Amino acid sequence: MSEKNIVRYSANEIREKIARGESRSDWARVDAITDEEIEAQMRDDPDWADFMDIDWSKATVVYPVEKKAVSIRLDSDVLDFFKAEGKGYQTRINAVLRSYMQEIRKLKDPAE
Repeated sequence: MSEKNIVRYSANEIREKIARGESRSDWARVDAITDEEIEAQMRDDPDWADFMDIDWSKATVVYPVEKKAVSIRLDSDVLDFFKAEGKGYQTRINAVLRSYMQEIRKLKDPAE
């Protein structure tokens, strides 16, 4: 999609547009949709395939851990590997280190 077609509105601007009757959404139709219809539509949507049968009742909110800027020396081939995967390489390095940390913690305290 072209950037020139993207329009951004604040939540207040959207509420004002709806109050003026400028919304093109059929809110009556949206309000009339049942949970069963929503679930059927989700099952038909391939983007939802991996999420439909998850037991969300045990889901918990996970707050991001504060990040700290550090200077770390990495082998050049290790850094090149992560950078070659594209944008977000520092996040991936952090994920690998977090996974390692969690596995070590499990070994030290299997009850976790």
